[in-house]
Formats: sequence, structure tokens, C-alpha cells
Amino acid sequence: MTEDYLARIGTLIRDARRHKRWTQSELAESLGTSQSAVARIEQGKQNLSLEMLARIGESLDSEFVSLGTSVPQNLRIQGGVKLSGAIDVRTSKNAAVALLCASLLNRGRTTLRNLARIEEVNRILEVLNSIGVRTRWLPDSNDLEVIPPAQLDLEAMDVAAARRTRTVIMFLGPLLHSVDRFRLPYAGGCDLGSRTVEPHWSALRHFGLDVTATGGFYEATVNTTITPGRPIILTERGDTVTENVLLAAARHDGITVIRNASPNYMVQDLCFFLEELGVKIDGIGSTTLTVHGLRDIDVDLEYSPSEDPIEAMSLLAAGVVTGSEITIRRVPIEFLEIELAVLEGMGMRYELSEEYASANGHTRLVDLRTQPGPLIAPTDKIHPMPFPGLNIDNLPFFAIIGACAQGSTMIHDWVYENRAIYLTELTKVGCKVQLMDPHRVMIEGPTRWRAAEVMCPPALRPGVVILLAMLAAPGTSVLRNVYVINRGYEDLGARLNALGANIQTFRDI
Repeated sequence: MTEDYLARIGTLIRDARRHKRWTQSELAESLGTSQSAVARIEQGKQNLSLEMLARIGESLDSEFVSLGTSVPQNLRIQGGVKLSGAIDVRTSKNAAVALLCASLLNRGRTTLRNLARIEEVNRILEVLNSIGVRTRWLPDSNDLEVIPPAQLDLEAMDVAAARRTRTVIMFLGPLLHSVDRFRLPYAGGCDLGSRTVEPHWSALRHFGLDVTATGGFYEATVNTTITPGRPIILTERGDTVTENVLLAAARHDGITVIRNASPNYMVQDLCFFLEELGVKIDGIGSTTLTVHGLRDIDVDLEYSPSEDPIEAMSLLAAGVVTGSEITIRRVPIEFLEIELAVLEGMGMRYELSEEYASANGHTRLVDLRTQPGPLIAPTDKIHPMPFPGLNIDNLPFFAIIGACAQGSTMIHDWVYENRAIYLTELTKVGCKVQLMDPHRVMIEGPTRWRAAEVMCPPALRPGVVILLAMLAAPGTSVLRNVYVINRGYEDLGARLNALGANIQTFRDI
């Protein structure tokens, strides 16, 4: 082993020992060796066999050797502490990926201000770069510059990156006006069960798009003689399908009417962006959108997406579960009003500032201060609805909030058949969770939280829910393989640490 490698191993072992609150002598006794040998190991001055690494890992409840080419990132959380201070809500993940897809409509330079630098964005950038789009982060900022090529090279698409995100399906809307035949890899992203793409096909057929799924790809052909002759009725009020139709309508030289459209936050941000490109849209914020498209778009544009209501809810849940008073700044209040009404019914107290405008000039923001206090379980089940109802992505946070409340809370996720199942992982940190069926769980509170080691679920919001529960659990918890959290949150651990949390990142070797 090289000296550098030994030093890295030694540092991992030292950190794991300290988090277990063992002395070098206690670890030496467990291993049947001397304290001086442990000291040499931690200083990187002792060669180690795989057998010895395995023994150390067993003693310290940490896996130092893992098989495979990738090394997952893990979090070590020292829980049971109060949070305090103020934290800003970052801009929307879902708006960011929609705007990146929308940049394909523009032959000019697009600059997206204060964009979320998250793994989901990274995957889309990898795909864009592979087909010829030039992107660069401006110095010392979260501002991203996007410059399209004269001709996209779709045959060169980074298939591996595309398969790791479901956002790639939103390339359909922009691309159908650029080429008459192309293919996209099957969409990936969170594992939330069967998520049909049929609503996309049904809606985009109005623009002449025909898609056949074969061999791991969506094979798309476009009949340019077909254009929308009547309103497009969406079969589901989905965010992504609404965005896809908006992207297609933006470059249709005519008027497109979309009914049963989602008026959710990321859709509104996309509409505001398209209007900056010169596309006129009537009915923003409603379920009927009338789009006056342009055949050609060539604009040098700067745009700032609004703040993320799901991140705001995550931070609110962190305050509730730790019994802390924190101030969450830049909360997009329009998209959290139902959630706050439900929380008020559970007895939660909070304070709101006067409203002010987001950088996009449209979204209403407030500062929200949480106030600790006893909660009671709601009398009715908590379930999501299309906006302006309770957001489907905010539903999992009510599981840990319900775990803090006196009584039984029913969480009904009628959309995804896997996400309720993932919430049963909360039992490992002390929560009383009863799985009623694939869509419903019953949470019994209040919870006596306990530290644990948990493998992060392969879905973004349940993963964050477990992380927040670990903040409440006294002792040291470990959450393994947190890539899915990094898909949707930028520096979440470090930002919670600024409020007083103790979250450390580490990797197994």
C-alpha cells in the first residue's frame, strides 16, 4: 500500500473510533493488539491485510472495504441536538432541470442565475455536453451559461448519464422541432414504482410525434404536417408532461391550448422563462394554458428560477423533528399554504414575515420561523393532491412530523406504490410504522428516536426523511450511499451543520 492510501485508511479508522467514543486502548483490546499498533495504524504507518481491515470494521461497526468500481458517499450523524439560526431556501431542483431542457429551444445564449448545483443538474449537463451544447459555471457563482451548437449531435448522447435521470424525457418537446427522427434512452431517476410515460406520448402526438419503445430506447419520429388543431387535454395533471407540452408548444408557430395542465411551481417557472424568450402564455397558474409559440427563438437571456418549496418543507421538518426554533428564509409561500394549514391543525405554531418577490419577479416569498411545541395527530389521513393541494413530494415529511405527534397519523400516497414502503425504514430509528398496503402507512407517535445504521432508500424524499429522523435520534447514526439525496439537495449536510447539526461525510475504501 502507498503511504497516501495508508494515511487515508488511518484517518477513516480514527474517525470511526472517535464516533464510537472508544480510546485507542479499547480498540486495541477488541482487536487483540497493542495501543501502539493502533496508533501506528491511525497515523498511516502500519501495513494492513484485508483480514485486519475486516476485523477493525467489525469492531467499529464501519465497513472500510467495499467491492465495485464506485465508492458511495455516506453520512455520519450525531443526533439529539437542537438547531438554531437562519437558513436560506435554495432555488428549485425541478425548475432547474426544466429550464435546462428549455435552453434547447433557444439559439442564443442562456444564463441561469443561482442554479442548484446538484447531481440531477450534473447528469443533464453531461447529456447536453455530449450532444454539443457548451455549458460553464461562471466563476465563483452558481450561475450557469448555456450555448447551443449550430447542430445537435444526438448520436453522441451520453447514454449512461441519460439513464440516470428521468428528466431526459423532457428532451422530446424541444427536439421534435429540430429533427424528424431521434432516439432517447429509457428514463431513470428515483425508484418509485411504475411511472408510465404514456401521457407524454398522448399529448405530443398532437405535434406529430410518434414513439416506439424498443431495445432500451424511445425511438421517435416526427410528422411535421401534423399540428394541434384543437385543445390538448392531458390525461393526467402531471408536472413533467405539462412541461413537455409547453416545450413543444413554444416553437409551434401558432396557438396551442393545454387543458388539465399542472399549475405547480416548476411549471410556472418554465412559463415565466418562456415568456422571457418571447413566447406569450395566457393562464399561468391555472389549469388552462394558451401558448402563442414562435417558429424561431434566438435570444440572449438571463433568468433566475424561484426557490424550492420542497426544500423549504424539508427544513421546516428538520425544525419540527428536532424541537428547534429556526428561521427559514425565502420560502415560496404560495406552494406551502396547504401544508402549513395541515400543520396548524396538528397544533404547530410558526411566524411569517411580510411577503416579498423572488428574483424571477413573480413568486411570492416569506421568512418562516418555527416554534417548538406539542403536536397532535390529524383526525383525517394526510394525502397529496395536484396543486394547489398538498404537494406529493412533501408528503413523506409528514411521516416524521406525525412521528412527533401524539396519536396515529395515516399517510396515504396514492400516486407511488413504493414510497410508502420506503417509509417503513423509519422503524430502524425508533419510529412505529405500520404498513397498511403499498400506498398507506400508519405512524404512531410520539417517537422515542434511537440511533441506527441505515442504507439510504433509492428515492429522494424518503432518503431525506431518514436523514432528518437521525438528527432527532440521540447518538451516532450512519446513512449509507446518499447519492439520491445529492440528486436533489445542494450541500444539505453542511447547511444543516450551520444550524448546529453534526453531519460528517465519509466514504468506505
